[in-house]
Amino acid sequence: MYELTKGANVDLAALGESVESVVVSLDWTSATGEGDADVSVLLLNTDGKVRGDDDFYFYNNPVAADGSVQLLGKSPSGSGNKDRISFDLSAVPADVERIVVAASRYAGARFGDLDDLQLTLADGSGEGLLRYAIEDAGSVSAFIFGELYRRGGTWKLRAVGQGYDTGLASLATDFGVDIDDDAAAEQELEATEREDLDDGTTGTTPDADTGGAAGRAADRAPGEALDAVPAPRRPEAAAVDAPLRPRPRPRTAKKKVTLPKAAKKTLAENESWKEARLFPVSVLKSDRDRETRATSVLLSVMAQVPEFGRRLTAAFGAPAGRMETFTEVVLPCGDSPRRPDGVVRVERAGKLWTALVETKTNGNALRAEQVQAYMDIAARRGYEAVITLSNDVALEGSPLVDVRVDGRRKHRVALWHLSWAEVAHQAQLLIRHEGVGNGAHAWLLQELLHYLQHENSGCHGFQNMGSAWVPVRNGIDDETLCQGDPRTLEVVESWERLIRQVCLRLGGELGQKVLPVHRSRRGTTAGARRSMLANQLCAEGRLQGEVRIEGTPGVLVITADLRTGKLRTAMDIPAPVQGSPLAWAKRLVRRLAEAPADLHIEALVEGEGGGPRGTLERLRPEPADILPKNGVQITGFKLSLFKNMGSSRGSAESGFIRSVDDAVHRFYSTVVTHLDRPAPRRAPSTALAPAG
Repeated sequence: MYELTKGANVDLAALGESVESVVVSLDWTSATGEGDADVSVLLLNTDGKVRGDDDFYFYNNPVAADGSVQLLGKSPSGSGNKDRISFDLSAVPADVERIVVAASRYAGARFGDLDDLQLTLADGSGEGLLRYAIEDAGSVSAFIFGELYRRGGTWKLRAVGQGYDTGLASLATDFGVDIDDDAAAEQELEATEREDLDDGTTGTTPDADTGGAAGRAADRAPGEALDAVPAPRRPEAAAVDAPLRPRPRPRTAKKKVTLPKAAKKTLAENESWKEARLFPVSVLKSDRDRETRATSVLLSVMAQVPEFGRRLTAAFGAPAGRMETFTEVVLPCGDSPRRPDGVVRVERAGKLWTALVETKTNGNALRAEQVQAYMDIAARRGYEAVITLSNDVALEGSPLVDVRVDGRRKHRVALWHLSWAEVAHQAQLLIRHEGVGNGAHAWLLQELLHYLQHENSGCHGFQNMGSAWVPVRNGIDDETLCQGDPRTLEVVESWERLIRQVCLRLGGELGQKVLPVHRSRRGTTAGARRSMLANQLCAEGRLQGEVRIEGTPGVLVITADLRTGKLRTAMDIPAPVQGSPLAWAKRLVRRLAEAPADLHIEALVEGEGGGPRGTLERLRPEPADILPKNGVQITGFKLSLFKNMGSSRGSAESGFIRSVDDAVHRFYSTVVTHLDRPAPRRAPSTALAPAG
């Protein structure tokens, strides 16, 4: 992999052959697991300015209409996060000369607090081509990692490494993004906060960043300005067709079609009448029927709903273009032709991108020899990818199937995996939150989602904790489980898959970023981290996972105690800065008026393991009971709910997987939704006017 240093540049054509479609990843780690940043992309003309506000892409405007830019979102990576952006460079408009890739932090956080910052670039096959490691981010709240730019008809990448003390808004205005619309929202937000403070019920808000932008990059040509990106739009209420109450989301850049907030009044005479469906499941009798139907249903909707098809294929290096999909294709392979479950083809500017699709449903495992055969066929025929699709969830450093790659072949084939849970997640995001182009597309996605969620479709996501689950639980019960038992590692991997699926389901329902948190020492590999957790499981009999939900005041911790058969969902929330401890306790109990009576509340005290605790039912008449009697300083509160753990491996109502999903759903919907939101992401008041 080519190593780039600050200020240096490289021609992409010199790195590889397949560089018209590339994926740029921004990585970082955090010792606490709580470090986060938001990616931004700006398209600039020859004047170094955006052509309009639509040339700014961020978490609430993630996709370009022409497919040239698509923010693929965050995924866990080691002890941090990886945020990926897909670029179809052949689709970038001719009057765009530069593409700036930046990120920003908020609420007083700085990039110097993060470790292992780097930018990496991969080609359309997923092969890593370039790495730029950043060692001097410093105390800045916005940071330009790099930029893609045209020179002599080719694309180059420059390692920029420039920071902005004044945050995202200053970076944005320097590039000509108009963010005047945010001024009124900012004033309204500040007025609301002042009212809350007058009541003595909330803490202080973080100070806004002040000061000027950092200096220009040293390697920039004369007359070229390198500055920065805009403040995200202020949140408004989201339209969510789900039992959970989501946090407000920023408004979208364009009006799109989403599902209505409430279902239309039915014309059926009684509940026994079933609504006619585009994709019926009643005829499915065998696994082969389920695989064939699921493949055909998914691929047909991908071809008919461009936003959905592009969302699923961009991460695999596919260009933006006309998509066609096929099923039961016969391909020659020696004496016995092969029939992959599906084929996806994307055409752009006369060039074809092709992927073979291998599908499994109902918990059936992928077969390594079958996937290997498709990889060999794809390599011989010049196809770009093989996509496997099953209920399983792929993990970093733990492939679902092992395939052999012939290094003598010049043409490389990428192997990608997609979970049915991720397919449903992307469909939910589009039809419930982000919107699609028209009502027909929204209806098609709704029918697809209904099909995937039907109990007979076989497309329910990760459903089985594996063959090691029962022996490990029995070994913990009778204290015969030994350190180093390989079955504990299998259970830890299954647990990690389950937590990732919980994040997908909750994130799709809320329309917000929900990511697992991995805490480990800097430089620790995924395999070493799982081995450590396996030893911990053997010693303590507990599995623990952490989930960060955008817009919540803390990390949600899920603990499965295999010795007691109990599940605990908990969140630590910090104490406000202003007010007295008694006011904090009263406000917390008041905010949790609709929470379950069996909610456990514990005071977190400075320098001690824990303070007084009690159930919400007991604390409602006298909140002061949660306060330490010795006057020690309270640092926060721990909120916890307990429930019995399902015992079976599968997806029945009493199953372990279902019980974990239900526990997280209950804790969020009955507890977290009533808590104060964390400090908002604020733009500096001095940066709300566009630069000349």
